[in-house]
Amino acid sequence: MNRLLLLLAGAALSANAYGQRALPACQIMDADTVCRIFVYSPGDKDGLHLAYLDETEKWVDAGQLCGSDYSRWGSEKRMYNPYVTHAADGTWRAVWSVNDYAPCFAVAYSEDLVTWRPQDYPKVSVKGVQRPVVFQMDDGSFDIYLRSASGKRHVHASNDFRTFKESPEPSTIDDVAWITDTATVGQKRFEGNIFDVPKLHLDYIFSYFDALAADAEKNRVTMRDDKERFKDLPATVTASLTVDAGKTKAISDKLVGIFFEDISYAADGGLYAELVQNRDFEYSSSDRNEWNALTAWEHSKGVRVETAQPLSKVNPHYVVMRADTLYNIGWDGIADKGAAYDFSMYARMMADVAKQMTVALVADDGTVMAEGKLKVAGREWKRYALALTTDTKKRAKLYGGEVRNCRLVIVGKKEAEVALDMISLFPHDTYKGHGLRKDLAETIAALKPKFVRFPGGCMSHGEGIDNIYHWNHTVGPWQDRVPDKNIWHYHQTRGLGFYEYFQFCEDIGAEPLPVLAAGVPCQNSGPDKDGFGGQQGGIPMEDMPAYCQEILDMIEWANGDPAKSKWAKMRADAGHPEPFNLKYVGIGNEDIISTVFEERCLMICKAIKEKYPDIVVCGTVGPFHDPSADYIEGWRFAKENSRYIDMVDEHYYESPGWFLNNQDYYDGYDPKAPKVYLGEWASRTRTMESALVEAMHLCHIEKNADVVVMTSYAPLLCKEKHHNWNPNMIYFDNTNITLTPSYHTQKLFSVNGGDRYVASTLRVPEGLENRVAASVITDSKSGKKYVKLVNALPSTLKLNVSGLDISGNTAIEGFQGMPADKAVQPADGVKVEGSAITLPPYTVVCVAM
Repeated sequence: MNRLLLLLAGAALSANAYGQRALPACQIMDADTVCRIFVYSPGDKDGLHLAYLDETEKWVDAGQLCGSDYSRWGSEKRMYNPYVTHAADGTWRAVWSVNDYAPCFAVAYSEDLVTWRPQDYPKVSVKGVQRPVVFQMDDGSFDIYLRSASGKRHVHASNDFRTFKESPEPSTIDDVAWITDTATVGQKRFEGNIFDVPKLHLDYIFSYFDALAADAEKNRVTMRDDKERFKDLPATVTASLTVDAGKTKAISDKLVGIFFEDISYAADGGLYAELVQNRDFEYSSSDRNEWNALTAWEHSKGVRVETAQPLSKVNPHYVVMRADTLYNIGWDGIADKGAAYDFSMYARMMADVAKQMTVALVADDGTVMAEGKLKVAGREWKRYALALTTDTKKRAKLYGGEVRNCRLVIVGKKEAEVALDMISLFPHDTYKGHGLRKDLAETIAALKPKFVRFPGGCMSHGEGIDNIYHWNHTVGPWQDRVPDKNIWHYHQTRGLGFYEYFQFCEDIGAEPLPVLAAGVPCQNSGPDKDGFGGQQGGIPMEDMPAYCQEILDMIEWANGDPAKSKWAKMRADAGHPEPFNLKYVGIGNEDIISTVFEERCLMICKAIKEKYPDIVVCGTVGPFHDPSADYIEGWRFAKENSRYIDMVDEHYYESPGWFLNNQDYYDGYDPKAPKVYLGEWASRTRTMESALVEAMHLCHIEKNADVVVMTSYAPLLCKEKHHNWNPNMIYFDNTNITLTPSYHTQKLFSVNGGDRYVASTLRVPEGLENRVAASVITDSKSGKKYVKLVNALPSTLKLNVSGLDISGNTAIEGFQGMPADKAVQPADGVKVEGSAITLPPYTVVCVAM
């Protein structure tokens, strides 16, 4: 949204444009027409509001100016006792307290009262900061005073409201500093701050609110109403596509990839083929309140958990059993599909005796489907392994070949105590032998993604500084990988670590795009041990050089020479002596673009570019699109530091109506600015309607693929019954995979990619412009031409094509369905006849030549 245009619109706002609003009271002051406003908070959950004095001398609430972005969603994002001051340069400063225990307060900066820079949360020496107030000094800087249980404090703020320094001594300022204005809004008395502003400014604020409201109304449009909306539409709509074959431009050949995040059990219990849950006995209440080291395990007698002599100091828990039976329930059970399995465990005897043990896969009715024996001897930890194979004859006789839900059973035959850890069961047949669930990996590979972003979005920066994802904790032998809680409230074994991610990229022919934290945790993190939430002040600056080196080590691990680098040797020792040829690194994930973030992000990006100038560094512009504060500040920061930031990661999840009404979203982007990676995006339904609008969006992205160079739908995977997010591209359980219509959109655009865009003009009847989309691209390597078309109308579309010969051999690939459908049908009704292409209602198609 263009703020200058809004300002100009505000200047021309007439009385009629106030609509249902009461007219403001105005007075002449120094040749300006001014109005009186009151800035306040109606409640701690309501954020900062603006009220204005109307012609009847009543205060009227106009709406929210901003909300608090501190700490966890819901319970923590509160604003208490905001105080606002109008600076001498015309800008605005706001301060408020965030709760009654945090050692910080909130600050915000705005040039116009409606667009606020991302918030900062200066840390102070006292907890429970209350009622901060701010005053501007003669030199343009600011003095902030606050209260706490231990007394008054003073904080000095720089002119730009980015640097804050607490005075070492308590403040002796008089209580008069906390006197505020009051006003009655809606029959309730509030504290706040009253200002006189030009009527032009108030008109601008109203026009801004109105523009947002108008956008919201348009974006509520859905195809559910198409029957009524298009009741007069003819059965066949005629349109034309004029192709200018002589006018082309280079576009990205890596436009469509995938984003893998360990969310909704996508890794453990999902793509990672391990069938034993909690194999490391490291589940704990930090993962989930009710979890402990024996979660997912059952036992017949007194199995106990110990930590005295662990297999690894980073995986300290193990179990000790006697003549007991130990059961693992797997991930919603273990689905026996009639296959061979690889069992392994680490064990040691607690005395100088040997112990015979039986390992079995037992069906839910008690039938033993596979069984094997092994002998444990010696007091030192040792790895034991055996192959288990289902008795297919028994399976066919008893169950007719149906999949059975099983448990892994381990039986100790003697009373002698044995310690067990890292108990594992894999299908013998994994994707290319690299430990991934074969059917899921094949489903992903069928997309032919050009890159893979991993290991997460929110999981990368973690919940709190202590939960930031460290790549070097995820490589090496299983027992030496550092497990951790997952921000999505379960456990990470780290079995699917950086080595496995890179190997998977290589196996499917995709570029790896690892994403690492920008020195700050997720802004939605809860409080640390000091009560500091959100970004928690970021990794301390004195620790940042070591963190930067950790990221440089990752690049060396991926690309280095094993003969010269210990990190590269670790890669080679794991089985990959050749480099992975890493080209891209992402720094940050939809962070709020705070001062704390900017300082650390820039430090990391500079370190990468100084040592590895050819690495493409991808930054972030926050969790939302324009006009969010993080998007605006993120783009400013990226452009200002384009020497170190090559592209930025945009994220948005929106309604189908938003996509219908924003097909030109990237048309005005600056081609000289950092490139765009649309790293997370989706329409918010699991239906054909979303697949249609996503296809239209991709048609327009192809047109702008010299600016938008990468895209990835999100999230990729979701295990049924374990949803952290909806919708997702692929749903699965232990035996089945369900593809959403959005999967088919992604596949069509990825498989039929190219490297040059061909200019074309689409003409459709008036009023239908946002229901039909077209894109023409070519692939210089194969010489193929691709025409992608979307008909999001309830009528047949007949498209007359000129400037491109489509009368020869063509291949048609596509799908169709009604908007509410959760599955698609082949686009069998698409026809190419002469120079015309006919598409049935609600169809996505690619015509290849």
